[in-house]
Amino acid sequence: MSTDIKSLESFVWSIAELLRGDFKQSEYGKVILPFVVLRRLDCILEETQPAVLDMAGNLPDDMDDDARDSLLSGVVGQDIRLYNLSRFTFASLKGQDAKDIHKNLIDYITKFSGNVRDIFLDKFLFTDQLKRLNDAGLLYQVFDKFTQIDLHPNAISNLEMGYLFEDLIRRFSEISNETAGEHYTPREVIRLIVSLLLINDKDALTGSGVIRQVYDPAAGTGGMLSIAEMEMKALNDRIRVELFGQELNPESFAICKSDMLVTGHNPENIAFGNTLTQDAHANKRFHYMLSNPPYGVDWKKYADPIKDEAAEQGMSGRFGAGLPRISDGQLLFLQHMISKMRNDEQGSRIGIVMNGSPLFTGGAGSGESEIRRWMLENDWVEAIIALPTDLFYNTGIQTYVWLLTNRKDTARRGKVQLIDASGERFWKSMRKSLGSKRREIPEDGTEEIARIYHDMLNGNSGWEDVSKIFNTTGFGYREIRVERPLKLAFAVTPEALEALREAKPFQKLDADDQTRVLDALQDHLPGDERWACRDDFDKAFSAALRSSGVKIGAPVRKAILSALSERDEDAEVCTDKKGNPEPDTDLRDHELVPLGEDWRAYVQREVLPFVPDAWVDETHTDATDGGVGRVGYEINFNRYFYKYVPPRQLEEIDAELKALEAEIAGLLQEVVE
Repeated sequence: MSTDIKSLESFVWSIAELLRGDFKQSEYGKVILPFVVLRRLDCILEETQPAVLDMAGNLPDDMDDDARDSLLSGVVGQDIRLYNLSRFTFASLKGQDAKDIHKNLIDYITKFSGNVRDIFLDKFLFTDQLKRLNDAGLLYQVFDKFTQIDLHPNAISNLEMGYLFEDLIRRFSEISNETAGEHYTPREVIRLIVSLLLINDKDALTGSGVIRQVYDPAAGTGGMLSIAEMEMKALNDRIRVELFGQELNPESFAICKSDMLVTGHNPENIAFGNTLTQDAHANKRFHYMLSNPPYGVDWKKYADPIKDEAAEQGMSGRFGAGLPRISDGQLLFLQHMISKMRNDEQGSRIGIVMNGSPLFTGGAGSGESEIRRWMLENDWVEAIIALPTDLFYNTGIQTYVWLLTNRKDTARRGKVQLIDASGERFWKSMRKSLGSKRREIPEDGTEEIARIYHDMLNGNSGWEDVSKIFNTTGFGYREIRVERPLKLAFAVTPEALEALREAKPFQKLDADDQTRVLDALQDHLPGDERWACRDDFDKAFSAALRSSGVKIGAPVRKAILSALSERDEDAEVCTDKKGNPEPDTDLRDHELVPLGEDWRAYVQREVLPFVPDAWVDETHTDATDGGVGRVGYEINFNRYFYKYVPPRQLEEIDAELKALEAEIAGLLQEVVE
């Protein structure tokens, strides 16, 4: 970054100092960022302003809006819709009476082309900030400061403007860190994702005539898009990068769209709204996609259109693979991105950062497991990188970068690389914490992680605890249901009779019938007798019931047998009408058999030596491949990178406790004295 840009950043930041006292620090960006955009646009439009006004005056009043926009934008000479029909510019506004600055700025802003006017009025709510500045007597001072900087493209290139805007967004996000994590991803995390996306494509990105499209479905303030472009331009300054995105938060959307404006991109490529329910870029495909979607945010309030799309469109839609639980929509974003992969020779690459939930939440047959299964069986997952904790502004949890592509290199086909970059060798502590952010990944850490990925290190010497490569099927398993026989003993004890009285089906009998049943049980079935065979007890019970003259239905009969029974390993096995043993649901268990291993051999080795009477319920299956059990997929990092830490010696703990006791005693003595 040039010295001039750094000086400009410092100057713009100094303008924020004027706001101290009248605005909270977290509100500085609401004033400064719109003003930066306004000044950039003013510099772009000032030269052609007279010609635009002249043409506007000669156009018929009933002219089509699109045609009008096209003609007026053509005068400006922009590829995008951009013009202003106000008689003012910053230069002429400065020549007006200072007391009229508020009224005149409102005139200036409201006469932009519709796409720009929407940013200032509806998303930035900039007129509210102008009123606050005016009421505080600061509006002219702030405006005058901005007239002193030249943001014309001849003075500040689009690339330099991107650096300026990115730096301001970062700094304003950091000082308002109570909400920054919702809208801003730390730049070193973005640079890591971009490095991982590009490191294998450097040759393909060089040369002239190269065009790449980059997309972020949860664009936030646009940091991922802008940094992706900067890194691609660093590889090839002739490359044409087209940026696309969508954002739900109005203020973040305004910043992102403004960033597109000030850096010369088409702002129409940044859409406002909910990506999951209103895909603004339907039918578009992109070379690169990257995102940091919200973690653990439920999608209940807009679940209906998502469920409808999944049901109606199936695999031809975005969510056919499965729906995650309603409390977390991260995998919805990932499915959405996969749906936008290109099917040409270049294909697409995806980088997305998520928390641990998408790795292992949900058992076999669940929405999450089915989505993982779909991705792995299609061989799209290339690598997953565990990041250090405490990297983000609003959470200290562990996060993971997923890398996916539909054009894997030959060496990676059928493989997934797991990289544990959470260790101290990859991060450093920050001198000052920002919210939950206490650590950062330095440049050499990013380079090392990218190299480990690029070189496909697989437990090589010195990297056994950092990088491992697995077959995609290695994450799959069959969940088989293991049953144990039901063994019940029966006795008519006072405790059993009391349990029967509390049973709801029994309570539905009228009072006289309840009494007759209880009397019959006590008269005909001695309390000191114990039946170890259900069939024998059932015969004795039936005889007692006939003596009472009470007729009962199946639910009441079941409640009586349940109340009078208890599990007993020494009792006989209960069987059904066909003589087959009945399963004890309380003893039911599920075993996860790795894909590729015969479940019979697994049970023979891992189950029967410990519970010889167990058997597998072969009807427990999802029938997806004709095999027994339900197929599931999970990626458990702890299993592959577990590091055993031996417990501390008791002597060491005892010595530490004694030292603390002595210290506390000394402090108490000081208080007494």
